[in-house]
Amino acid sequence: MTKSVAKKKSASNPRPLDVEEIRTRIAALRGEPTPWLAYRDANVARDLLDRRLAALPTTNASRPQRRQLASLRAQLAAAEVLLRDMNVDTIAAETEPIDARFLVERYETIAAWGVWGGAKAFTVTSGPGFSLMMEHIGYAAMTETPCVFVDVQRGGPSTGLPTLPAQGDMMQARWGSHGDYEIIALCPNSPQECFDLTIKAFNFAEEYRVPVMFMMDEVVGHMTEKVVIPPADQVEVVPRKHTHKSVEEYLPYQTNGDMVPEMAHAGEGYKFHVTGLTHDERGYPNMTPQMQQKLVTRLQKKIRDAEERISLFEEAGTENADVIVVSYGITSRVAQRAIDMARGRGLKVGKLRLITAWPFPERKIRELAGRTKAFVVPELNLGQMVREVERCADGKAKTLLVPHAGGSVHRPEDILAAIQEALR
Repeated sequence: MTKSVAKKKSASNPRPLDVEEIRTRIAALRGEPTPWLAYRDANVARDLLDRRLAALPTTNASRPQRRQLASLRAQLAAAEVLLRDMNVDTIAAETEPIDARFLVERYETIAAWGVWGGAKAFTVTSGPGFSLMMEHIGYAAMTETPCVFVDVQRGGPSTGLPTLPAQGDMMQARWGSHGDYEIIALCPNSPQECFDLTIKAFNFAEEYRVPVMFMMDEVVGHMTEKVVIPPADQVEVVPRKHTHKSVEEYLPYQTNGDMVPEMAHAGEGYKFHVTGLTHDERGYPNMTPQMQQKLVTRLQKKIRDAEERISLFEEAGTENADVIVVSYGITSRVAQRAIDMARGRGLKVGKLRLITAWPFPERKIRELAGRTKAFVVPELNLGQMVREVERCADGKAKTLLVPHAGGSVHRPEDILAAIQEALR
């Protein structure tokens, strides 16, 4: 019995760890040949510190040791700054050569460099992860790196409602990163469209050299339905706009009248410089107001001028409609039930389903506003895309929001009530 108790005491009071071992691990961070080994050393050092602190009693006698550990923590934090500051070029150089048509990567910065090596890349996230990607979306827009960001929207803000639906990221998709730029955003409402529009998303990314947002929601993300996959030779795939110029002639950001530069791939002998700074046709930083005006104007214009071609939508029954329901994603399927109910009551109701959310179909809304009395806009948020509808309607037609904070979908009866209200 006495022997057993002694063993328990020994287990609850482990031998204090050697502080020199912790110092060695921290020092090793600066000398490791690769970031991956440095991350390993940082994790081990942090674990050793935590275990050492847990072993110390909370007494006055332990204060000097605690101060010593606090100093070591500060050293560890300083060393870890090196890891955060390691640039993508270093990390990308240490990965294996990419030999694939597509790169699915958890870390969108590394995925971006895969694109410059010739791959097609996309990354998938939800909620907070999308917020963390905003810097990289701006970088992709500025460097004209074709890529796809899939956001399976859930309730927010912050952690919000994991695994429950919302559509609260629609404005963030367009305006989330700083500065002036344009993106393309698509909104599927079925598994079939998830397949079809993913292809379309990659095609748009390649054609316009722009990040494309794929704005799903939790319901569509978890939906199970039949998907028809056509033979590969029937799938339209837009090839990358690869340069045919010689190494001597090629400038990475020079355009040929269509505002979209040709690309070269790393390892083909072409010289190019990729930077998030305002840059000239060589890719070299040029920090003048004149270059800023020229570059950012082109980044916007290449998408805005193609709005008619990029804008995809489903329109039905709008010719003589008194009310038009504008919706997207899973909400469009609930809205269809409300539209059918309204038509069953003899009401003239049309449908406009946004497949392309950005660029917003301004011309279509302005056209419809001239011949309808009102727009009804149900969304799984408290009012985002409705602002664009109201702006483009410009007072010619009323705009009514049917809000829902998320966590479930609308009741068709609520959308029907808004349609009836719009006709009063």
